[in-house]
Parts: sequence; structure tokens; C-alpha cells
Amino acid sequence: MERIGLIGAGRAGTALGAALAAAGHPLVGLTARSRASRERAARLLPHVPVLTAAEVTTRADVVLVAVPDDLIVQVAEALPLNSSQYVVHLSGAHGLKPLQSTQAIPVALHPAMTFPGGAVRLDGVMFTATAPDEARELVERLVKAVGAQVQWVAEEQRAQYHAGLVHGANHLTTLVTQALAVLREAGVADPAATLRPLVTATLDNTLLSGHHALTGPIARGDVDTVAAHLAGLGRIPPTRTASTYAELARATVELAAADGRLDRETAARFEKVLNGEPGERDRTGEAPR
Repeated sequence: MERIGLIGAGRAGTALGAALAAAGHPLVGLTARSRASRERAARLLPHVPVLTAAEVTTRADVVLVAVPDDLIVQVAEALPLNSSQYVVHLSGAHGLKPLQSTQAIPVALHPAMTFPGGAVRLDGVMFTATAPDEARELVERLVKAVGAQVQWVAEEQRAQYHAGLVHGANHLTTLVTQALAVLREAGVADPAATLRPLVTATLDNTLLSGHHALTGPIARGDVDTVAAHLAGLGRIPPTRTASTYAELARATVELAAADGRLDRETAARFEKVLNGEPGERDRTGEAPR
């Protein structure tokens, strides 16, 4: 098996290093600059020596550059790599360009997973790779060794791929955090327990069925309800929640209209409400449902 060297002892790097070590790949060394990194390395990779970057590189067949995106070029350029080695970064947004000045065979390998700082099970996780043909066999072998899956994305599609992950995962955290705050403002004693069954069921259904999983007032055409929501959210700080709701509601109206669940007239009424024009309560004289 290839000897693995780890440059950087962040959360993703140490978790992947621990998984590779558990699969039988020898870790010949790692770098760890901060106290937090050294403590993390001692906890997850206690038998791996902490060395200089040059020492790690000269001992390894595969060098994992597990550093923040903005440092990949600088760190990789300083490593004494040769043409018989592989250099692998773990960034989702970048392809091979940050590694182009090195002599080693470059690989961009990104696990679609969150790393909280401890050991992480990688079985079933999808790794997205960009690599030249001569690296493909190695990539597939490393990924399968930790029980994960691999898919291939072209160099020019890396940023778009990563945007999809960020929009679906990081922005989900923002959205749910806002929703918890709104429930708390409404006097709900346990917002998380209230929201959890609905969010988890919706997520599972959406991953299975896409936009066909859509339910709620927009799918039903309840314009008055959405108008009431906007009025209520406008009174809750921070006001960003109201604008987030409105923008996502516009996208939801487009989805519901595109598959025929909303007719043109109802979609236009939603658009007026979302643009701040007189709402359905003003039009009908009745309280929103």
C-alpha cells in the first residue's frame, strides 16, 4: 500500500488520515502548527510522528495537502515533490490548477461530508475527484479502502459542483437557524423538537423526489397565508429573515408554477405580495387564513 503523508492536521485531513490508517495505509508523518492541530493529531493519529513538511513529503508516496483553500498553492509549491509522487488536495471548489506548479501527479479529491473534529465514518460518503488518467486507479483504490464512493467532475465544473453543496448544506444551516429563531419568538418552548420531524421528513422526501416533495402554502396557492407570514416576519429581528423568506418563496413559486400546481393568476398574486404590493388581506378585507 502507498505511504501517506499529511500536510495539515485540520478536521478533514485528520479524519481522512485516520480512516486511511484504519484501512491499512501507513501514515508516515504529518504537520501540525497550531496547538489545536497538535491536540487533534494526538487524539486521532497518536502513532503518527509530527514532522516538518519536507520530512513528510520525502517519506510519502501520496501527499495529502489538507490546508485551507487559499493556502493550497503556497503550501504545495514549497513541498519537495517529485514526478513519482501524487499530491492530493481536499478542496471542493478547486480542481488541479492549484497544484499545476508541482512535479507530482495532481489530484483534487473532495469528500461531501462535514467534519466536526473527531473520527468520522466515511462508508457511503461520495468523494468527488478530478485527476489525470494515470491517477484514477489510485484514487478509486484509496476511496474504496475507506468504504466510500467516488465520482468524477471535470476541472471547469469544480466551482459549480461546490456551489451546489454549499447551497444545499451550509445554507440549510442558515435557514434552519432562522426558522428556530422565529419559532422561539413565537413562544415555542422547544423549537428544535418542533421542527425536527418536519425538516428530516422533508429532506428525505426531497432527496428522493426532488421538487415533487414540495408541500405548504405556496404549493396549495394560499396567497393570504404567505402575506401574513411576511407581515409577521417583518416585526422580528433580524430583518434579514423576512428577505430570506421572500427570496426563497419566489423560487418556490417558480417551482410550483413550472410543474403546473400554480396557475398563472395565482403565481402573479404571489409575486405582488412578495414584491411588497398590497396583500390579499387588503384586497379581500378578510384576515389571512
